[in-house]
Amino acid sequence: MDKKAVRQALIEQRLHMPDRLERAEQLQQVLRFWLMERQDAVIGAYWPIKGEFDPLPALHRWKEDGALMDEPKLRRIALPVVNKQHKTLSFHAWYPGCPMEMDAYDIPKPQNTELVVPTLLFVPCVGYGPGGYRLGYGGGFYDRTLAALEPRPFTVGLGFTNGFVDDFEPEAHDLPLDAILNDNGVVWPMAES
Repeated sequence: MDKKAVRQALIEQRLHMPDRLERAEQLQQVLRFWLMERQDAVIGAYWPIKGEFDPLPALHRWKEDGALMDEPKLRRIALPVVNKQHKTLSFHAWYPGCPMEMDAYDIPKPQNTELVVPTLLFVPCVGYGPGGYRLGYGGGFYDRTLAALEPRPFTVGLGFTNGFVDDFEPEAHDLPLDAILNDNGVVWPMAES
């Protein structure tokens, strides 16, 4: 498999989906319902680029729901901050209106907010395949970060239905995600019949 070519084709396809807004709204609903079963207080996400699904509206609603329910723990959202030298990520608190700045890759990141450790991490998927494996952008940031995090957060890939690559072959360094959600629902792990 030529991962670079597959990656580029999937990004182009995602950028030109005529029904991307409708699919994004469906995935927002899937994500909101899925979060209802979780007990996490700190969730790491990502700033969407290149037509990626934006998880932040659903997460903001999740945070507000926690405040309305008077939960003892304040729910927090975190976004990644790139360490370009070590090619890893750390996660810093984010909230709507949070001061932002561009990172080394021109992706917005929280500016001078608290370092937090997520127990649940939403990971963007350019593509994904059987067994919970994801195709990222090829930099290895998430793979290196997840290999080093202790305890490892519960990892969830987010992508659109057309990102499924049925012949995806993971490499030795690829770590499977704990779950994958798309605009049709939970696609990994597969529900038992």
